[in-house]
Amino acid sequence: MSTNMNNSIGTGMGAFFQRRNQLLAQMQAHGGGIAILPTAHELTRNNDNTFPFRHDSYFYYLSGFTEPEALIVLVADGSSQRSILFCREKNLEREIWDGFRFGPAAAQTQFGFDAAFPVEALATEMPTLLADAACLFYSSGVDHKCDAQLQGWIEAVRAKSRSGIQAPGKSIDLRSLLDEMRLFKDASEIALMQRAASISAAAHARAMRSARPGMHEYELEAELLHEFRRQGSQAPAYGSIVAAGANACVLHYQSNAAPIQDGDLILIDAGCEFDSYASDITRTFPANGRFSPAQKTLYELVLAAQQAALTCAHPGAGYMDGHTAAVRVLTQGMLDTGLLDKNKVGSLDDAIASNAFRQFYMHGTGHWLGLDVHDVGDYRVATKVDAERPYRKLEAGMAITVEPGIYVRPAAGVPEEFWHIGIRIEDDILITADGHLNLSRDTPKTVAEIEAEMKHSTRKSP
Repeated sequence: MSTNMNNSIGTGMGAFFQRRNQLLAQMQAHGGGIAILPTAHELTRNNDNTFPFRHDSYFYYLSGFTEPEALIVLVADGSSQRSILFCREKNLEREIWDGFRFGPAAAQTQFGFDAAFPVEALATEMPTLLADAACLFYSSGVDHKCDAQLQGWIEAVRAKSRSGIQAPGKSIDLRSLLDEMRLFKDASEIALMQRAASISAAAHARAMRSARPGMHEYELEAELLHEFRRQGSQAPAYGSIVAAGANACVLHYQSNAAPIQDGDLILIDAGCEFDSYASDITRTFPANGRFSPAQKTLYELVLAAQQAALTCAHPGAGYMDGHTAAVRVLTQGMLDTGLLDKNKVGSLDDAIASNAFRQFYMHGTGHWLGLDVHDVGDYRVATKVDAERPYRKLEAGMAITVEPGIYVRPAAGVPEEFWHIGIRIEDDILITADGHLNLSRDTPKTVAEIEAEMKHSTRKSP
């Protein structure tokens, strides 16, 4: 890129410029070539009504640009590096209907690209850009429309082969490079993730204060959405789960339509997206404001499992160490409470080895978090000495969730006082140089904190 480009980048765009430079350096290390990355498409919901547009996360990560019908091209050719944006033309008439458009000229300046063209110019510009490129950096099979366009552009280049012009001779999956970059969060990303988590923490506390028997699950969902938007979040990061009673034993429950009964536990798994970055928090609390003895027993078991997992959230720990620690605590608790019959499953180690615990805990203890709620990045990495790709070590800058749970469906031999109890506790964790930072730390979590929060009830009688 040109050496003076930093001076023309719009406010807050420096991080995107640096990421493009980082990717270009990787491309140069692979011998140079051309990278092509489209944004998402607008999707029809029904008839002529579209879903709210959400840009592609990879595209946004490199550009900060949020309009549809856009594509990034990066060119690394020896000592020359260029970044190019294709986007919609400025169109004042369409802006009356659909809102503001940057247009190529303004977008080039605001977002720090070396050049920008109307998206309609792809057919003429791309064959020239692809000509004699050493390597194509592109992820095929993701965007079928772009796949078809790319095939046409490459065929146009191949048609000039008699003139000595060649199409790229090799290709590298672009996402494999970007996934590793996105796995490590920079300061600007951390700030946005903290803001998203703080908004979501307030929304969970609001739901706790609002809950009462006789409500419907969707009423608490509305409280979440209200707080998300009230504090500036653009949208939920995923479909909110508000599950009361037995519904909490359905891991991805989303109908959110059932009435809430006195004595129910309510599991809420919800997080907002703030400036494209996700939060992901789960809390479980009693509809009437007080945990029953059986609910408290299992809740504190899950909380202890999360604390065990959090002791493994530091640089150098294996990614799966937290899950292993949580499983050990949960399985011992299952044996102690009679959820698992010691006479049938044997010792703690036997119950873990046979996966007996999976009757009540059947998912992992976390995932990457970032631009996507289930963010990108390899969980396993190949090494020169181990071809089986062991789980990777945690490093500073990674963001994970830590979310153990327990889900008790009615079954023979399972104590009835635990039936229909579903509990999950989830926090958003940033790995730091000296340990970790809980981004969702402001969300009430202990039994005492939850019951105290619910005493400040905004509930009214039905």
